[in-house]
Amino acid sequence: MENLMEGYPVVIEVPVAWGEMDSFGHLNNIYYFRYFESSRVAYFYKLDAIGLTTSTGIGPILASTSCKFKVPLKYPDKVLVGAKVTNIEEDRFTMTHAIASMNHNRIAAEGDCLIVSFDYKENRKAPLPTEMKERILALEGRR
Repeated sequence: MENLMEGYPVVIEVPVAWGEMDSFGHLNNIYYFRYFESSRVAYFYKLDAIGLTTSTGIGPILASTSCKFKVPLKYPDKVLVGAKVTNIEEDRFTMTHAIASMNHNRIAAEGDCLIVSFDYKENRKAPLPTEMKERILALEGRR
């Protein structure tokens, strides 16, 4: 299973809960996004993004997200959810996610999200702080 998450510096394990099933007997689509969110937050914790946002007033905000569903997930299962940054620009970065099913031993879903650097004091977009970019590059092993 770990080889499915190769290249993802942050990977979390999430049990698929019975209450997450829809009336068709598979994981409701909203939970794929929730799993992405959980891995994204774990990634931000590795960066200490909250500390940097507190000190500068500038931090990440989700601008958009998408998901490609490959294999329906069902209870009971456990999934590994990976997060990695694939592109960094002046005021934003793209994060890619993958969800791997332990039952199927394959990728069940993939997705991307666009994270914009946001000045929470001024309530507007801002340049990505140099320290945030350096932390991302270090976590990704690209420094």
